[in-house]
Parts: sequence; C-alpha cells; structure tokens
Amino acid sequence: MASRDGDRVVALSLQLSQAHQELRRQINEIRTGLGRQRSSDETLLPHCLAFCSALTAHHRGEDDGMFSQLLREWPDLAATVANLREDHRMIASILARVRELADMAAESRGPAQEEIAGELEGLAAIMESHFRYEERAISEALDGGIPDTGWSPQVFRFDTT
Repeated sequence: MASRDGDRVVALSLQLSQAHQELRRQINEIRTGLGRQRSSDETLLPHCLAFCSALTAHHRGEDDGMFSQLLREWPDLAATVANLREDHRMIASILARVRELADMAAESRGPAQEEIAGELEGLAAIMESHFRYEERAISEALDGGIPDTGWSPQVFRFDTT
C-alpha cells in the first residue's frame, strides 16, 4: 500500500527507509558534535534528549501501530516482528543510559562526553544493524498493503527541534 505525500504516491517501505536515514543523520550529527565540543556539555543535553525522544517515538509508533497492523495482514511475520521488538527494548535501554549521562552532564556532576560518545557509538552500530534488518524483512509486506490507523506520523515524521 502506498500513501500520498504531496502529489505523489510514496511506498511505505521508502518512507520507512527515509525515516531511518533521518535518525542516522541525527545520531551522526550528535556524535560529530561531541568530538568538537570540548568546554561545555550545555548544548549536548537538548540534542541528545531530542534525538532520544525521536527514536523512542519512532519505535513506539512501530510497536504500537505499524507492527500490529502488519501482523494482521501478514501473520507469518510474527517471528520477525518479535525480533524487531526485542531490538527496540535493547535500544531503549541504551537510550535510557544516554539520557542519564546527559542529565549528569547538565547537572555538572562530571564530564560525561566520553561515556556518552561510547554509548552513542554502540547505539549507532545497533541502530544500523536493526534498520537494515527491518527494511529487508518487512519492506515487501509494507508495500503489499497495511492500513494506516494513525500510526504513520509517529513512525515516518518526527522533529527534534
């Protein structure tokens, strides 16, 4: 199934890929910024928290909306969806640690940049693996058609500003 984006029809798998690309861009921007930011963690907190919120919302939209609809139409994807949801739980755990470290940095309880950089490095690698798997595993089903019951904005469109 496809949806309208302006005057053109856009496949759901392409929209998913574009959302993932935006999340990749955001984490890479934060990671690059950490390397340049030497004196203060002040600007780190809003960017990290915005990214964490965007990724969390994206995964919540998938778990609560897109995956549920996908399974109604394609029940044979149950094992795949279970794997994707497990990845989401692992990523959520890392995001919680990133939030904790960003909060510590904002409260001046010590420099957290190196720890945050390490967490983000691992998160970026897991995200990349997860995104590639998800795109390979469910693209055909997405484009085969699933109803949008309101889940698509949370999955495909998010803003961290």
